[in-house]
Amino acid sequence: MAIAWKITKTEYNTDSDKGIVHAEWQCTNSEVVSGVTHTGVVSGMESYTPDPSAAGYTAYASVTEANVIAWVKATLTDAEVTRVETKVAAQITKSKT
Repeated sequence: MAIAWKITKTEYNTDSDKGIVHAEWQCTNSEVVSGVTHTGVVSGMESYTPDPSAAGYTAYASVTEANVIAWVKATLTDAEVTRVETKVAAQITKSKT
């Protein structure tokens, strides 16, 4: 299996556009060895301050999971995304020993 990022929960504010203020995420991967599934999981939550007047603002009704994953990864930075994905792989390696 490949690394998978998913959004497990979002919370939005109470303005008319319902801007996302929290996004809970999970990064997972698994590998089957001799019929045994070894899984790695790292999860977290990011907070946002939505600004409906900002260029590129997306109202909750138009947000996709891919949008939120992109926001999460941008918030984390490339270095942190790599660290998270490396940690997932390390959990799988440890599980196999």
